[in-house]
Amino acid sequence: MITDDSDKVIIVEGLTDKRQIEKIIDDDVTIICTNGTLGVERFDDLLDTYELDYKDVIILVDEDKSGIKLRKQLARELPHAKHIYVSSEYREVATTPVNILATALLSKHIAVNPIFLI
Repeated sequence: MITDDSDKVIIVEGLTDKRQIEKIIDDDVTIICTNGTLGVERFDDLLDTYELDYKDVIILVDEDKSGIKLRKQLARELPHAKHIYVSSEYREVATTPVNILATALLSKHIAVNPIFLI
C-alpha cells in the first residue's frame, strides 16, 4: 500500500523507478520522486512535507552519474537513511529485475509481494 503518511519512505529518482517499486512492495510506504538532483529549496520542502528527519528513509537511485550525485547529496542531508544499491550491471532501478529489487527491499524490512522473490 502506498501512502503519504507512512513511517517508511523510499526516495527514487524518476517516475519509472517509482512504478517499478510500487508493483513490488506490499507495505505501508511513501515513495518520493526527486526527478533528478535537488536544489536546497526543493529538498527543504520535501524534508518538511514528509518529515524525513523522523522517518525510516531508504535511498534507491540509479548507478549513473546523476544518481550517484543525488545519493551523495541525500546521504549528507539524511545521515540516518539506509541505502539500496543497484548493480552497475543494471545501472537503473527501472531496469533491475524485480526479484533482485524485491530481495533488496526485503533486506531493508520492506514487505514485498512474495511472487517477486522467485
